[in-house]
Amino acid sequence: MLPKERCQEIFAEILKHSDADETELLVWDGTHQLTRFANNTITQNVAEEGCVLSVRTVYGGRTARATTNKSDAESLRRVVAESASLARQQQPDPELLPMPGPQTYQPVERYFEATAAATAQNRADAVAQAVRVAEKNGQTAAGIYSTTTGIQAVLNSSGVAAYYKDTNAEFSISVLDADSSGWAKKNAPDASVINAEELAERASRIATLSRDPKEMAPGKYVTILESSAVLDMLGFLFPDFSGQAMRDQRSFLTGRMGQKLFGENITIRDDVCHADQAGPPFDGEGVSRQAVNLVEKGVAKELTYCRQTAQAMGAKPTGHGFPLPNDMGEAPLNIVFAGDKYSVDEMIAATERGILVTRLWYIREVDPYKKMLTGMTRDGTFYIENGQVRHGIKNFRFNESAIDLLNCVQMAGHPERAAGEESEPMIVPPLKVSEFNFTEVTKF
Repeated sequence: MLPKERCQEIFAEILKHSDADETELLVWDGTHQLTRFANNTITQNVAEEGCVLSVRTVYGGRTARATTNKSDAESLRRVVAESASLARQQQPDPELLPMPGPQTYQPVERYFEATAAATAQNRADAVAQAVRVAEKNGQTAAGIYSTTTGIQAVLNSSGVAAYYKDTNAEFSISVLDADSSGWAKKNAPDASVINAEELAERASRIATLSRDPKEMAPGKYVTILESSAVLDMLGFLFPDFSGQAMRDQRSFLTGRMGQKLFGENITIRDDVCHADQAGPPFDGEGVSRQAVNLVEKGVAKELTYCRQTAQAMGAKPTGHGFPLPNDMGEAPLNIVFAGDKYSVDEMIAATERGILVTRLWYIREVDPYKKMLTGMTRDGTFYIENGQVRHGIKNFRFNESAIDLLNCVQMAGHPERAAGEESEPMIVPPLKVSEFNFTEVTKF
């Protein structure tokens, strides 16, 4: 990975070649290693390393960006020239602001040697532990184990010099039985907190418990959604907490800010400094990220703003902008739900009759303003009766509004860093809701 000093050297070389009014450099550099397994054996191991340098120049309100993956002097000269040529051909942007000046960033520590030092053998050993669990139970396992290291840097001619490095590890496993399946996944900056054997035990147990699934009629049921299911469904809400989305009237919050949209027990914030969060403490322009209270006791309170959107809307920038130029503006990326003390087991014990959902998948948005979503359950759907899980059931298709969902939360569990397939990891609790609309039953 490029150290901070090397990023500064590259930027100094870029400035030598630039005659622009303003110049900006974005740097992404890192490694990615992946071990893939299926049918209880490792099928692939790959590793890659790469660097991306992206240069933006500004000439009299005209701006454009050019990118290279080489850092030699000639490549840097060419990428500056390409950015300059593109910028001069643009129409002036009347809303383009001068680049930000020096910033102060909140300290975050998300680089762990245990992750950076992980080898293919380490990943293979973890996979072997997981596979042994499946084989012991007469099941078949498939999944991935990945480890990454990376840096992000933003430097500009007005004095921004932001630098961030991190690591990430992710283990995902699906366990197949004769007529059932189970799944578990964990994502964390520190690989030492990922226990492949425990995740395999969980996935195997779900597959075992859901053997011989029974068919239930579709309808509205009291439903317990584990945190991964909550993550993948509610992830569709948060791109709308954007000032630019509000300006474009493509946000479900249009005309609704300050209104009570969700239940009293729903409070959500964006907080890059939360201990279980990930990502840099600055945005795509190098502006310091601020904590934002998105929802407070059910009321839509605040939006995220990049500098340009904030200027246009008379607000303060919150440090959530994407690299310029872009047409999306900004979005919250570090979602943290408030929760409660309840465990999933306690929610089950408090349920007379209902459904337990491990995860959701293939989710698509049907109505953006109502946040109506459709999708299916997967890898462990269960019938609850008199406070106990009775048996597995065949999967359902659902049609449900994420807004309505957050209006009928009866119990919330302890928030945790959840990982799914449809949304990026966030801090969410499992939820028990008074009704969830299952519209069709599948044959598996």
